[in-house]
Amino acid sequence: MRSFVRNSAVSVPGFPGTGSGRLALSGRTIATGLVVCALIATLVALLLPVQLFGESAAAATTTLTYDDDGGGTVSTRYGPLTAMDRDFVRKVKLAGLWEMPAGRQAQDRGKTSAVRTAGRHLVAGHTELNRLVDQAGQMLGVPLPNQPSPEQQSWLAQISNAQGDDFAPLFAELLRRSHGKVFGLIALVRDQTRNTVVRDLANRANATVLDHITVLEKTGDVNFSTLHTY
Repeated sequence: MRSFVRNSAVSVPGFPGTGSGRLALSGRTIATGLVVCALIATLVALLLPVQLFGESAAAATTTLTYDDDGGGTVSTRYGPLTAMDRDFVRKVKLAGLWEMPAGRQAQDRGKTSAVRTAGRHLVAGHTELNRLVDQAGQMLGVPLPNQPSPEQQSWLAQISNAQGDDFAPLFAELLRRSHGKVFGLIALVRDQTRNTVVRDLANRANATVLDHITVLEKTGDVNFSTLHTY
């Protein structure tokens, strides 16, 4: 009886002739495979966000555009001045030319304190930016516009023609959308410019635009579902 027990092999149904040694080997193989699969899954989980982030960053960069005046890069005592730098300086001036009148309307016509506060911030912020951008234009030799663009004039006309309760939502929507578009350009200029005057202007514009975005959103009249559909 003892001899029979020592010499008998334990079999597994469906696997004829499988002994305990083979079972142990098979178990180790499965465990090793599971560990390898877990390591691969972890590696994929780590690399995928990096890949997606890289693609997203590249896409974000390519969607940011500026108006090239064809003047190339010129040397100044404050560092190289690129076409993107010049476009940024001009757009800071353009922003003030329509946002200040819009802000004054919000101060006069706003029915809530939040809308009137947003108007005050727009006027105060662009009063300061206008002073800085006028200085920058003189220092860098960049001609600046003296009236809003046709598109900006149409926005002002819409705001001026809005009646009653239609004023605040239109004011908040148009101003918030405009600030969102320029915010990306400010970040790109701040990252890439090698001109100290442009960099200082970008620093101030960044703080001002963020402040304006914040107070416009606090009006409660910004429709985020349609904000980026135009």
